[in-house]
Amino acid sequence: MLFDEAKIHVKAGDGGNGIVAFRREKFVPRGGPAGGHGGKGGDIIFAVDPQINTLVYFKNHVHFKAERGSHGGGKKMTGAGGEDTIIRVPPGTVVRRAEDGQLLADLIEPEEQVVVARGGKGGRGNTAFKSASNQAPKFAENGLPGEEFWVTLELKLIADVGLVGMPNAGKSTLLSVVSAARPKIADYPFTTLQPNLGVVVQNHRDLVMADIPGLIEGAASGAGLGHQFLRHIERSRLLVHLLNGAAADPLAEFEQINRELALFSPKLAEKPQIVVLNKIDLPDAATHWPAIQARAAALDLPALTISAVTGEGVQPLLATLFSTLDDLPRESLFEEQIPVFTLDEDETFFEIKQVDETWHVSGPKVEQVALQTHWNNHDAVMRAYRILERLGVHTALREAGVEPGDTVFLHDVELEWVW
Repeated sequence: MLFDEAKIHVKAGDGGNGIVAFRREKFVPRGGPAGGHGGKGGDIIFAVDPQINTLVYFKNHVHFKAERGSHGGGKKMTGAGGEDTIIRVPPGTVVRRAEDGQLLADLIEPEEQVVVARGGKGGRGNTAFKSASNQAPKFAENGLPGEEFWVTLELKLIADVGLVGMPNAGKSTLLSVVSAARPKIADYPFTTLQPNLGVVVQNHRDLVMADIPGLIEGAASGAGLGHQFLRHIERSRLLVHLLNGAAADPLAEFEQINRELALFSPKLAEKPQIVVLNKIDLPDAATHWPAIQARAAALDLPALTISAVTGEGVQPLLATLFSTLDDLPRESLFEEQIPVFTLDEDETFFEIKQVDETWHVSGPKVEQVALQTHWNNHDAVMRAYRILERLGVHTALREAGVEPGDTVFLHDVELEWVW
């Protein structure tokens, strides 16, 4: 079974904490602050591994976590950064944020790497807060948490040529004849239950061909097996539309498959096609050829006849594939993302909400202050107070109606309003 979809949880490493320390050496009175900064948390990185063909590894491996940064040390020593976690995936893997479908990475090239979740910034040690008015700061910052969320993985095979057609059109037979691939072949619908890739070699040249499970009417809406595999031909540069010469009306099937392609993706329907009538060795197949040839000419599509079983017409077909690919421009394999234009986020923006008898203050800078502050350290709390005062949080709370004794939440930190 081909595993071409997965959902996993990624957690980048938290930043290490800065520390409070002072220089303590003989003959060096009042040595000053010497607390080092915390190290950055490790990133979650996705990397392409050409040796991997499916996403089956993620069936039993769901949670991935990077190492947190080390805490700072004395003598102004910065903590070590956390080790990155590298997740290896097959070429053609698309990574999206599960919550909103945002495209995070489209991994194509061998050894390509993309940072999907970034590690948290390390907190500053007390050396960072020395000033003319505070020669011996007794507080430091906590490290920030690393990014954490669920992602979906979707594999889209990368092939030069994609074989499309109804079940029993002979796609698997053709692939087995022109390549070393050995797909399951039998004379009943849906013999092919998963896409198969084969490398076609001719005159010291090669191309990759993908055999996609047969499509039926309604495939684009989820009927049959086609819907879950249509994505695998989106990256193909050229489609071979294989028609079953033994069918009652191959031309009607041709029109039906093209409708399904258009319903699934307009871009897919516009891909170059070569129309191929298979099983031409059968007596009835030749009777369908004039109508198919005329329809292909009306659509300005090349049309050929073959017999995948006897080999008739197969070599001319391969020659046509190579020459057609030579003439086609190289299109981008990468997933297209509709650009979203937003205003730059104001780091100082915050909002206040009253929930029952409590007040909740949220905003980028407010969250950062809440996470980095050691709330059991008086000097650190006073620094946080001054930052919030400059942001206008205190004034806004008073104007909103906060009263002494009310509970105020900064992010998830619970405080009591006392003035």
